[in-house]
Amino acid sequence: MSAGWRNWVGNQSCSPLELGAPRSEDEVCALVADAARRGLTVRAAGAGHSFTPVVLTDGLLLDLRGLPHIRSLDADRARVVVGPATTIGEFGEPLWKAGLALANQGDIVAQQIAGAVATATHGSGLELGCFSSSVRRLRLVVADGSVVEIDESDPDLLHAAQVAVGALGVVTELELAVAPAYRLRERIEHWSWEDAWEPFEELAAAHRHYSFFWMPSEDSAALYGLASPGESLADRCHVKIYDEVGDDVPDSAELRRRVGPAHVIYPMVYEPNFHELEYFVPFERGREALAAMRELMLRSLPVSVFPMEVRTVGPDEAFLSHSYGRPTVVISVSGMPGDDYGPYLEDVDRLLGEFDARVHWGKLHFLTREQLLARYPRAEDFLAIRRRLDPDGVFLNEHLRPLFR
Repeated sequence: MSAGWRNWVGNQSCSPLELGAPRSEDEVCALVADAARRGLTVRAAGAGHSFTPVVLTDGLLLDLRGLPHIRSLDADRARVVVGPATTIGEFGEPLWKAGLALANQGDIVAQQIAGAVATATHGSGLELGCFSSSVRRLRLVVADGSVVEIDESDPDLLHAAQVAVGALGVVTELELAVAPAYRLRERIEHWSWEDAWEPFEELAAAHRHYSFFWMPSEDSAALYGLASPGESLADRCHVKIYDEVGDDVPDSAELRRRVGPAHVIYPMVYEPNFHELEYFVPFERGREALAAMRELMLRSLPVSVFPMEVRTVGPDEAFLSHSYGRPTVVISVSGMPGDDYGPYLEDVDRLLGEFDARVHWGKLHFLTREQLLARYPRAEDFLAIRRRLDPDGVFLNEHLRPLFR
C-alpha cells in the first residue's frame, strides 16, 4: 500500500494501491501496461491544484516529477518542448532569456503544465486562449502501454487531447506555441460595482487583461489579501488591468503600478483557505450573468462571503474547453472550508446553467452527462476518441466515469 495523496487545500484525498514515480517515458509505459493487465485504474497526480476529484484512484497513481522538465526551446518557431511536471513558474526565466514568453497565464504558478492543460486552466484576456490552446504536439501513453504522438496533422485528435482531464492517457511530453517576450504595466484600483460592471464589454476589449474581484461584504477582501487599511471594500471591486509596454517604459516596483516582464507581473499568492467553483458563460451574456450573480450573492450572505472573480478568455477549438468556439466571461466563487457551502454553490450552478455555462474541470462543479452533451458541441466526438484509445476505461475514476464512459 502506498502513502496517501491529498490536494493543496485538503478537500480531496485518496489511498492508491500503488504509487509510481517513473523517470522516463519507457517506465511510464511499463507501469501503465502492467496496471491495465491487472485491472487497476491509472491516474496522474500534478501539483494537486484541482478542487475536484480528478486525481483520485484506488489503483495506480503516477508522480511524473522525475521526467525531464524543459527540454528544448526554438526561438525561430516560438515553440517550447517540456515534460508534464514542468510548473508554470519554471517557464519564466528560460523563455525570457530566449526572447520568449508564455502568451498568457493566471495568478498561480505552482501548477504542473500537463494538469493545467488537461483542465483548461487559463489567465485573462478576451483575445487570449487557455493553456490548452497553445498545445501543438504531445506524447500520450495509452492503456496498452504504447505511445501515441498527437500533432496538428490530425486536428480532431489534437483538439480532443488538448483538454482531456487525464481520460485519454498519460502525457509524457508537450510542445507549446509561445509568444515573443513582452512586458506589462499593471494598474490596480478599487472601483464601484457600477464603474467595473457597466463598461465591462468595452474595458475587456480595450485592454490586454481586464479583470476584477467584487466583494459582497465588509469581510470579503481580507480572505484573498485584498484589504486596504481604513478602506471599506463592501460592494466594491478590486480591478486589475494589464497592458503591454515598450522598451521606453522602465521597470517599476511601485505598489499597484508595477512594470516588468510578464512572468514577473502575473503571479499572486493565495492562502489555501477556499474551495472554488468556476463557470464560463458566453461573453455576450456576461454582464447579465454578473448582475444576476451579484444579487444571488447578496441574498446568500454570509456563506457567499468570498469575492467573485471576473475574467475573460478567448475562443479555442479544444472539444472539452470552456471556451470552445466562443469567447467567455469567467465567474469564480468559493466556499469556506468547514462550512456547509454546498447549497449555495448549487444555487450558483442553477443560475449560471441558465446562461449555458461550461465548467473548469479542476474546480468544483455539478455538470451532468446530459449537460455535457448539451453544452459542449464536440462532446460526442471526444467520447468516441476516448473509447477508441481506452476502451476499458483504465484512465477513468469514479468522478469521470459518469461523464465520459
